[in-house]
Amino acid sequence: MKSSEMTIGELAGRFGLPTHVLRHWESAGLLAPARQDSGHRRYGQAELRRVAMIHMGKEAGLGLRALRRLLSTDDPMDHADLLRGHVAELERRISQAQAAKDLIEHALACPLPFDECPHAHEQIDARIPS
Repeated sequence: MKSSEMTIGELAGRFGLPTHVLRHWESAGLLAPARQDSGHRRYGQAELRRVAMIHMGKEAGLGLRALRRLLSTDDPMDHADLLRGHVAELERRISQAQAAKDLIEHALACPLPFDECPHAHEQIDARIPS
């Protein structure tokens, strides 16, 4: 084995992942490690960087299918539609999280019990379908 190559356990350990995650990513088409004659996987610098990119994508909220599409090309703008759609979804989730934060902060500051608070009543009434 070349000194720059890693086993699946070594690569997984670098990222604090169980080895089955790397196997799953391989089956999902995100990784394609070299194989020894014995069939053992060998990972080099390219796979090390690829795992880091997969991590970054997952932290950004992208699923494996989207990541496979994005990583299938050297230019992410080849999939600008996917990226724009994901930005819209992130904006929606940020808006929901901000509304939840505002409601909780109001509940903490309001001197009234939640079920007596006019602000809470407005929020509750806004959630009731017509």
